[in-house]
Amino acid sequence: MPQFGFTQQQILEPKESGVRAVGRAGTISTPHGDIQTPAFIPVGTKATVKSVLPESMKDLGAQALLANAYHLYLQPGCDIIDSAGGVGKFMNWSGPTFTDSGGFQVMSLGVGFKKVLAMQTDTVQRDDVIADHKERLAHVDDDGVTFKSHLDGSMHRFSPEISMQVQHQIGADIMFAFDELTTLMNTREYQEMSLERTRLWAIRCVEEHKRLTIERTDKPYQALFGVIQGAQYEDLRRKASRDLGAMDFDGYGIGGALDKNSLSTIVRWVSEELPADRPRHLLGIGEPEDFFAGVESGADTFDCVAASRAGRNAAVYTKFGRFNITNAKYRRSFAPVTDDCACYTCTHYTQAYLHHLVHAKELLAATLLTIHNEYFVVNLVARIRESILDGTYYELKDEFLGTFAGRSL
Repeated sequence: MPQFGFTQQQILEPKESGVRAVGRAGTISTPHGDIQTPAFIPVGTKATVKSVLPESMKDLGAQALLANAYHLYLQPGCDIIDSAGGVGKFMNWSGPTFTDSGGFQVMSLGVGFKKVLAMQTDTVQRDDVIADHKERLAHVDDDGVTFKSHLDGSMHRFSPEISMQVQHQIGADIMFAFDELTTLMNTREYQEMSLERTRLWAIRCVEEHKRLTIERTDKPYQALFGVIQGAQYEDLRRKASRDLGAMDFDGYGIGGALDKNSLSTIVRWVSEELPADRPRHLLGIGEPEDFFAGVESGADTFDCVAASRAGRNAAVYTKFGRFNITNAKYRRSFAPVTDDCACYTCTHYTQAYLHHLVHAKELLAATLLTIHNEYFVVNLVARIRESILDGTYYELKDEFLGTFAGRSL
């Protein structure tokens, strides 16, 4: 049975002289198939990409899917998924799978489910970060996290060992070490303390992962990625990369709080320190314009809910930017969403029909718009890969960013 590996195929030479080359194209090998990188990994939080069949995700070009360990632990329970033969079989997905560790949920529960707190840099830094009028549902200590289920209020405990046990039962090809995700509002002192906590948790994750791998020899090998934290601090990001880079991880996730204006710089700091023979996954980044910054700085794979969430909210990606299908001008437009898209939605349905579905609150609207948006981002990153291989990357970047530019039409 194939194990796990990464092969670097082509280095992307920087446009500026004197800059170290870290962008690349490669192949990640897993027991359930290869992933050609750079690649976008759609998020199927609860073992489903919301409103879309797994077969449709395969048809639109998705190579792998990422599920959420925290949510699957609470419902239906990791023991049920293990009995089903792992998350892939459980959801009828034959390709590679990822699970995150629950680290993000620790942060979101701890600050009251307000993700934007991670991005706020214009406020006074403090360590008692909590959204207004919200309850802190997670409490972190050096051994792990105690949290209250958002489903029924029951109390639970995650430690590095429990996270590994949960993820082994879920059975994804690639899983992430348990980490503490801070916000940009936390003080430098707290960032340092949290980084050390995550380092010690990483050691425990590696040890438990090794134990479970030996214990579960009847199961396919699961790769373990360490998670690099350090917020916006170069010394902390580089230290975390050196510390975890020396551990026995199969790859690395680049996570944590960051200002998106600094995304490229932070990813480059990390990529310059991590071992070049292992893949790097940029966690939670999926806006089309961000892929170029991530790839040039060394990211191999990405995941994000943005494309599917946008689709459920009637927002549509095109090469000219985003637009909302609810706009009145689409009511009588019998053109496809975009006339240069080969996705199932664009080749079978019109703007007028999609406009109708949204206004009628039909569930099919979410399905068709999500298929289009996921196709758009999956195939954009696939085009980036091909442009690295054929030497046209900077031409593609200039062309795409020249027309898209994050605009709303």
